[in-house]
Amino acid sequence: MAVTIRDSVRYGGTTIEYEVNRSKRRKKTVQITLTGGGVQVAAPATLPADELKGIVRRRAPWIIGRITEAALEAPPKRLVSGETLPYLGRNVKIIVQPGEGKEIAVRFDHWSFRISAPSGLVETERVTQTGRSIVQWYRTRAADRLATGVARWWPRLGRGEPPQILIRDQRSRWGSCAPDGTLRFNWRVVMLEPPLIDYVVVHELTHLTVKNHSKEFWDLMSEVMPDVQHRRRRLREVGRTLPF
Repeated sequence: MAVTIRDSVRYGGTTIEYEVNRSKRRKKTVQITLTGGGVQVAAPATLPADELKGIVRRRAPWIIGRITEAALEAPPKRLVSGETLPYLGRNVKIIVQPGEGKEIAVRFDHWSFRISAPSGLVETERVTQTGRSIVQWYRTRAADRLATGVARWWPRLGRGEPPQILIRDQRSRWGSCAPDGTLRFNWRVVMLEPPLIDYVVVHELTHLTVKNHSKEFWDLMSEVMPDVQHRRRRLREVGRTLPF
């Protein structure tokens, strides 16, 4: 028969709470798993509590990393009233209203997304069509915002004629610089807070001079953006939480 207790350990500034399931059937190994209910530890019934706590503490970096990954995974959006979507680093509330037209309409009003949806749509159709309309809204704003950003940073990093700017649905990168100087940006960039949008713009403009990510590249970026490494880390953290 298994015996369940709750315990915790401190690691740095983090408290890890976990549930211990002791069993006489388990002879030696300690198994740590992460579930929807938190951290689960399966241990032999005879293992001393201090020794078990030490095992959990030694595995703390792995546990914290896995907890962070799970917490940062953006749950799928149902695109209903009360949910939020990010825009320029702020959470913008969704308000869904019945619409008279045949198509989904998205309006940005006083820092809220007001979505007019025709009646009669089944849930899957409503979510799909609403998602498409919202993405199109983001793409339009991204085109304007990134063009402005490139124009602002161009005097410090540009050479010759300003580059062509394209907005794309890039799944694994924020932007790219083609051999001919064309800059392609992920439309999701406009979801980010303005300092991170600037980071993405400066990153790609720097590639017009240095094609790789060598020390020369980062040195040049740092000249115009001294806190580049801070913004880089912040982008990694925030980027994983974005929807779509």
